[in-house]
Amino acid sequence: MDLEKKCSSSGTYIPLPVTEDASAPVPKSTRRHKLLRFTVLSIQLLAFHVFVARPVARWYLSEYDEQSQGLSAPPHHSRHRFLWGKAAEKLFLSVPDEDSAIAASRLFATKPHLAGSEGDLRTAKDFLSVLQNELGIEPSSSEPIFDAGSFESRDATNSIPKTKKPKAWIDVYHPVMNTPLDRTLEVVNKNGKVVWKAELEEVADDTDPEAGQYYDAVPTFHGLSAPGDVQGKLVYANYCRKEDYDELVENDVNLTGAIVICRYGAIFRGLKVKGGQELGAAGVLIYSDLRDDGTVTEKNGYLAYPHGPARNGNSVQRGSVQFLSKYPGDPTTPGYPSYANSTRTEGENIPKIPSLPISAVNAKKLLKLASEKGNEVHLVNNVDTKVTPIWNTMGVIPGYITDEVVVIGNHRDAWVMGAADPSSGTASVHEVIRGLGALIKKGWKPLRTILICSWDAEEVCVFIALSCSGANTIVVWTYRKHGVSFGSLLRAKSFHGFHRWVEDFPEFVGKHVVTYLNLDSSMSGSRFHAAASPSLSHFLRQAALDIPHPTSPERTVWDARSDNGPYGGEIIDAQSLAFSQSVDGTEDDIGVTPLGSGSDFTPFLQWIGVASADGGFAGAPGDPVYHYHSVFDSERWQEVYADPGFHRHASVAAAKFIGLELLRLSSAVVLPLNTTHYSYELVNYLNGIEGMVLDSSISVDLSPLRKSITALQAASHSLDFEKASAERELRSIIRKWAKRQHKLKKKLRKAWCRLKKIFGRKCHKKDWEGAHACGKAGEESAHSSFDDRKIRVGRLPSFLDEQQGIYPDVLYGLALHAGLHDIAFDGALPPKFPLTKLRKTVRRIRAVNQKLIGFEKGFISKDGIPDREWYKHLAIAPGKWLGYGATPMPALAEAITIDKNVTLAQYEVGRLTELIDKLADNIRIHK
Repeated sequence: MDLEKKCSSSGTYIPLPVTEDASAPVPKSTRRHKLLRFTVLSIQLLAFHVFVARPVARWYLSEYDEQSQGLSAPPHHSRHRFLWGKAAEKLFLSVPDEDSAIAASRLFATKPHLAGSEGDLRTAKDFLSVLQNELGIEPSSSEPIFDAGSFESRDATNSIPKTKKPKAWIDVYHPVMNTPLDRTLEVVNKNGKVVWKAELEEVADDTDPEAGQYYDAVPTFHGLSAPGDVQGKLVYANYCRKEDYDELVENDVNLTGAIVICRYGAIFRGLKVKGGQELGAAGVLIYSDLRDDGTVTEKNGYLAYPHGPARNGNSVQRGSVQFLSKYPGDPTTPGYPSYANSTRTEGENIPKIPSLPISAVNAKKLLKLASEKGNEVHLVNNVDTKVTPIWNTMGVIPGYITDEVVVIGNHRDAWVMGAADPSSGTASVHEVIRGLGALIKKGWKPLRTILICSWDAEEVCVFIALSCSGANTIVVWTYRKHGVSFGSLLRAKSFHGFHRWVEDFPEFVGKHVVTYLNLDSSMSGSRFHAAASPSLSHFLRQAALDIPHPTSPERTVWDARSDNGPYGGEIIDAQSLAFSQSVDGTEDDIGVTPLGSGSDFTPFLQWIGVASADGGFAGAPGDPVYHYHSVFDSERWQEVYADPGFHRHASVAAAKFIGLELLRLSSAVVLPLNTTHYSYELVNYLNGIEGMVLDSSISVDLSPLRKSITALQAASHSLDFEKASAERELRSIIRKWAKRQHKLKKKLRKAWCRLKKIFGRKCHKKDWEGAHACGKAGEESAHSSFDDRKIRVGRLPSFLDEQQGIYPDVLYGLALHAGLHDIAFDGALPPKFPLTKLRKTVRRIRAVNQKLIGFEKGFISKDGIPDREWYKHLAIAPGKWLGYGATPMPALAEAITIDKNVTLAQYEVGRLTELIDKLADNIRIHK
């Protein structure tokens, strides 16, 4: 009989069933048998659903609903695994791009943006847009610009530990700053007639388009300089160091009423003015000496910029003359933030005599004319001093551990355009943000919260860069005695914006900030330098070793510490060469220099005790001369001479180097802080102090301090063992669980296949994966990993964990960043999951990390350093007459070398001994 055919859903034809006689009776036993089979099958299906399918879907495959309001974790099923470790680093390092860095540099460095100006506000908003666009932050209906001290401003920072999604905003502070009105510099003869009058502006033409257009946009002056109209004889004082002034006094040179002239370099410019003021000088002039430019000079046959790499003789280095070693920041609000309505005091860390920066051309003419008998120098400096708004732009990427924050910062304001300082650093941070944004789009979330800061008014208030006194002299004054270095290569800068922020939120910084990574000028030459707290030395070196050299792929960034630049020459100033070579004497055994002061890390390290780091590429003797704080620090100079192709900007110097540091610090299960190296560096510091005592006429007993340092080393070794043991235990738990989970997956896959066979279906691996996969293979998540739903671990109330300091999201984040990716803590845990062991191990790791974070804070004394109590770090601080160079054990060293007071020195030994004993007890592991 021909059968009719019916099309199945699969498109094939199957015969219709034969119609049976409905009247035929069905035996009762057959009906009972079918009912029993149906019941058993139903029970099996129900059991499979309850005990297999539902737990598997919840356990292995993080179900993801695009329309949901929040999820406990990023989607990381078998086709979209959690991004971490080397994979995250690889993706991040693929993002920084030379073309993008050049575009960012041109955005920030082609127009003047002095702190407090309209151009400065524009760059603050530009940086805010970068954060919003790259991190996926939806702009609010109104601009998130908050007046410092307001509820909105304080809540933006204080709520960081509770933040669930990336956010960005601008804080507005109101420090006191000044701008120039009129300035005069002239030589007058004994009859009062003007013999010569200086042209104080930098002379530029359109060969450099921005320099030619903006040569007079920001007049040459000293920030925070005193107003005055003075006249007197001219006295040359070399670098205006303390020893230079002492030599003048020994030679019976009377500085009372004199105008002192000296060259940039060796010490911070404000201390040059301070030294003259204390000896009765009427005013101070500071110039950039061509002898400090290494081998790249016109004497060696090089053309001057803009036609060649040598210094333009008309260039002038602006900068602050604040007394940095006294205290930094707003002179009128020492120790507290600068709000619009803050109570002001008369600043004690600013000059009372006028000063001016001048060019090498003017200095040469002035020295010649002033040497003629009867001639004197007339100096006028009038300034407009007032409360001025500044803008800090901030961005947050929340991590799983929200109460531990890694901060990365770069100042944004410039003296004019600032292509190198600071816009090379800003361009590099721009690339870091792009890299972080790429990770977020892949579902990545850091273990610790990241805070990105674009500081303002860093330039106007405080510092000068050591490397730029002579543009190619990266260290201008250091010495090494008895195995210990004094001085540093650090760039001395100002830090109004970030200083105000740290003073505004000292409790937040002290409680939550783990480390501070600083980036100032990331590119002004070819030689790489790294500076940090000793606990970060190994960490910095490894990061630099893991990145290829920007122009020599067979080498690394770390190898660039010995680069000398492309230009040579036979004529070089002996004193300048000695300064350059002295950099080797400042490094520790790893090759990293200590931090004193000089940039945005200062309040983090010196006031709060946060381990900090700095690094980048600076000038070497054979590099094109860097026109520091000049109109010639321009985009053209950067693209033609400093970094053609921007290889050091994007590929290496900042974005990849500091970005790798940031990723590793924010993702490490155990923080990579080496307290043992730090404790052994203290021995080197003490050896140097011992040498000072031997060279002095006083006797100081250092044995208690040496004994305490030995005890600290032993305590640090016990901490090393505990942190290695705790991390090893965590990874062991994860490996064992992963192995057990893999076996169970195989069993469940077989059970799934057997069930399919009951229904006549073939079993394929793709069926298993496809049955639970969320979305297509390779499809990116439509959402980032930032959500609102609270993570619950197991069925225990979350408050039980929170009371013990082990929040569920902390446990989850540590597990993810340690390699456990195939479990979603969104409700019930799978059977036999080692939650108790995991919780105990996480508690150990958290305790270890708190000891590591607290190590640097152990050197903070509430009483500070005598005569400059703002500086509270007794292990390392800027020297009293250096301003930026690091002085180990500063209070003790200065009691011996400056005060020459045995009672004070012995008191400082006692203070250090007490701090170190307490620190050893805090980090010691008590079994």
